Amino acid sequence: MADIPFDFAPLTPDDLIAIGRLDARAFGPGRFAKSAYRLREGVEPDWNLSFVARIGTLVVGANRMTPILCGGEPALLLGPLTVEPAFRSRGLGEALVMKSLDAARTAGHGLVLLVGDAPYYARVGFRAVPQGQLIMPGPVDPERLLCCELRPEALAAAKGKVMRV
Repeated sequence: MADIPFDFAPLTPDDLIAIGRLDARAFGPGRFAKSAYRLREGVEPDWNLSFVARIGTLVVGANRMTPILCGGEPALLLGPLTVEPAFRSRGLGEALVMKSLDAARTAGHGLVLLVGDAPYYARVGFRAVPQGQLIMPGPVDPERLLCCELRPEALAAAKGKVMRV
């Protein structure tokens, strides 16, 4: 990443149109049917924990952290993590995730969930949620439901349905 001058900044409402276009290019219209999307729908992200990456004024990557409840326990849902295809495999996605995890840890949050590829997200501290411990709304491959404990034993307290705040 050193050869490209990415600028990272907290997500703002002004970024949402550009990020919507980026999400459309990266994920297509099928993104609206996913369980994680349904949890985020109509809920504002935590603006202090969500980030964009730019080159100049061009948004080339973004991620969001959205408050959720896991069996009544507060948690965060990371995603979508989106990187412009031309800038993939340069560490940008990993850098965005780490910025959000560091900010969430500093803010005192204990648990972050996401639905994603375990080998990719294991590099930044995510692991599979034990099957049956948390129940996502709608169909989700249980092997893709991942968590990152920002505080020891945060996952142990979270049992049951994952819901919007």
